[in-house]
Amino acid sequence: SSNYHFMQIAILGAGMVGRAMAIDLSKKYQVSSFDLSKESLQILSNKNKSITTVQADLSDYASYPALLAKFDYVITAVPGFMGYKTLEAVINAKKNVVDISFFPEDALKLTELAKKNNVTAIVDCGVAPGMSNLILGYHNEKMKIDSFECMVGGLPKKRTQPFEYKAPFSPIDVLEEYTRPARYVENSCIVTKPALSDAEFIDFNKVGTLESFNTDGLRSILFTMGHIPNMKEKTLRYPGHIDLMKSLIKAGFLNTEAIQYKGQSISPLGFTSALLFDQWKLGATEAEFTLMTIEIKGEGKTIHYELYDEYDAVTETSSMSRTTGYTCTAALNMLMENLFTEKGVFPPELVGKYAPCFEYIIKYLQERNIHYVKTES
Repeated sequence: SSNYHFMQIAILGAGMVGRAMAIDLSKKYQVSSFDLSKESLQILSNKNKSITTVQADLSDYASYPALLAKFDYVITAVPGFMGYKTLEAVINAKKNVVDISFFPEDALKLTELAKKNNVTAIVDCGVAPGMSNLILGYHNEKMKIDSFECMVGGLPKKRTQPFEYKAPFSPIDVLEEYTRPARYVENSCIVTKPALSDAEFIDFNKVGTLESFNTDGLRSILFTMGHIPNMKEKTLRYPGHIDLMKSLIKAGFLNTEAIQYKGQSISPLGFTSALLFDQWKLGATEAEFTLMTIEIKGEGKTIHYELYDEYDAVTETSSMSRTTGYTCTAALNMLMENLFTEKGVFPPELVGKYAPCFEYIIKYLQERNIHYVKTES
């Protein structure tokens, strides 16, 4: 309907992914982007003049009801450490929201608050967590699943020693994955293993050999899909990266306990993150790719999905921003089309269980040249 153009959308966070989402949504709606960083907002303005940019301290949660008053929908794309409080503040402001901030706390704790405020909140809405959950939720309605395995990584095309790794988000969110124990499900029991464990080499058509290792990426599906007896999620990196990170961990570089140095109290993890910030920073026009494979087994068949996506040189948008961001903007459009109307907090597996929601998001991504290729055997 032609009303759409007057819809006001607020995006909290103007990082690499936040900016890609703002540009995507600005084709149809009035978009405002909020961030503390003048620099991030300026990059966005230079790319697209039609987007309103607002410099704001998003950790001032009490300001949200006023800040968000005129908006119809909100997207949150803030760093993980402030994600939970940001989502809570948006729900308190009574706004429907889609969230990609990947925080460690349990978002489902906000379900009662969301229901009370008549809010729909879709969380963890990226690639993994995100599309992996959506795909699992969809197939869980159709078949009895025995096992679910997801492998995912975003990597630079040019391998720079020693780390051979770049990220569009803050190193501290990545290092958190390397230190948080990984939970997965084996024979219907939740098993906890150290992060970076069970490393194995796997060959992929387009990128050669990568190394997979355990990370704590199952998140909500440990509980929402507790009836599935085997589930695991692994991260992909170039071979050698894991041993390097294990050495740093052993040497204490990722410890959170502060140490005393020349009268200063220093967090090794904070210090290491600061050192890695520039080395791991994905260049604005740097070629990189996102790779994800999903394997769902049950009822004597195997359903396999593969995503391979690259940096888009035409729009100068990173693959990680496209694959993560457009999943989130797809979910937002889906909400606006009233395809999903339940109130509460929903991880994507509880959205994907509705075929029309699943199909809408897959199609939205296809239109943006992001393809989840499905094969069955």
